[in-house]
Amino acid sequence: MKIEYDPERDLLYIYFAEPEKKSAETITIKPGVHADFDKDGKLIGIEVIDASELMGKKIEFALPERTAVA
Repeated sequence: MKIEYDPERDLLYIYFAEPEKKSAETITIKPGVHADFDKDGKLIGIEVIDASELMGKKIEFALPERTAVA
C-alpha cells in the first residue's frame, strides 16, 4: 500500500496495487471520493478530492510499527 498527498491540489490517493496499474473502472463512493478498479474488478486505489475538507484541516497518517519476526 502506498499513500500520496498533494497539498497544492489537496488530493489524497491510496494505492492498493502498484502505481503503474491501470484503472478500468472508477466508481464514485460519495462526492469527492472515488474508487478505482482493475479489469478483474479488484480495488487498486482510492482518490479523495479536497481531502482536507473531507478529512479535517490537517492530513496526518500514523502507521503501526512493524515488529521483528524471529
